[in-house]
Amino acid sequence: MTAGLGLIGVDFSSAPSNRKPVVVARGRLLGAVLRLDAVQALPTLAGFESLLAEPGPWLGAFDFPFGLPRVFVDSLALGADAAAVSVEVHRRCASRREFQALVDNWGNGRPAGQRLIHRATDTAMAGLSSSSPLQTRYVPVGYMWFEGFSRLVAAGVDLPGLVAGDAARRALEGYPGLLAHELIGRRSYKNSAEPDRLIARKDIVEALEQGRTRLALRLKLTHAQRDDLVADAAGDRLDAVLCLAQAAWASTQPRWGQPKVVDPVEGWITGASPTQDRR
Repeated sequence: MTAGLGLIGVDFSSAPSNRKPVVVARGRLLGAVLRLDAVQALPTLAGFESLLAEPGPWLGAFDFPFGLPRVFVDSLALGADAAAVSVEVHRRCASRREFQALVDNWGNGRPAGQRLIHRATDTAMAGLSSSSPLQTRYVPVGYMWFEGFSRLVAAGVDLPGLVAGDAARRALEGYPGLLAHELIGRRSYKNSAEPDRLIARKDIVEALEQGRTRLALRLKLTHAQRDDLVADAAGDRLDAVLCLAQAAWASTQPRWGQPKVVDPVEGWITGASPTQDRR
C-alpha cells in the first residue's frame, strides 16, 4: 500500500504570507521508518493549489477541518454532505468575513455556551478537544475551513468517507495536537522561543525519532532537520511533521484509518477514536 506513495503533512494558513506561510513536510515510509525528505514554505494560496494539483500517488494529512458541525449545517440548510456544504457556504458568502457574519448571526440566536459548537470528531480524543470549526477569532479555524476545504474539493482530490476523487491524490484531516498531546501532555510547544517551549519541541522530536508513539513509526531526520524543527518558535514546521506522521500511519491502515461510522457532513480526524469504535 505504501510502496511509491509520497506522504505530505500540511500546517495550513488561511491567509499565507512570507511571515506565516503554509508549511509542507514531505516524506516517505520505509517499513516502520518515516524519512523526512523536505520541509517547504508556501507563501500564497496559489502555491497551495499547485501542491494539490501535483500528480500522485500521494497521501496528505492537512491541519484544518474538513467539515462543519451538523447542527449548524442542518439549521441553515447548507447541504447533505461536506462538499455540498462548502459549495453552498461559498455561494452565500463571498469572503471569510461574510462567513464570520453567517456564523455570528446564527450563534447570536443560541444560548451562551452553545454557539461555537463542535463536531463529534472534535471531542473523540481522550484528554483533549480540537477547536470548533465555527471559531473565526483567536485561532481562526473557521477561516481555515473556508479557504482550505473548498480548495481540496475544487482540486478533485479523494477525501475518504466524504468525497470521491482522484485515488492517486488523497487528503485526510490531520490534527497535530492529538499526537503532541500523546507525547508531552498539555505542555505548550508553540508561539514562543522561551526555554520551556524549546524543551517541549525537543521532547516531541526526540519521541518521534525513537518511535515512542502509538503510531509505531520512527522518524528519520538529519541533524540540520532536527535543529530546524526545534528552532522554529512558531511550531509550524513541527506541526507539519506531526501531520506527516499521521499521514504515514494512515497509509498503513485499512480504509486509511477511517472510523466505522463517518458523518458525511462533519468528517473525521485521522487517529481520533469515536465512542462506537472504542466499544
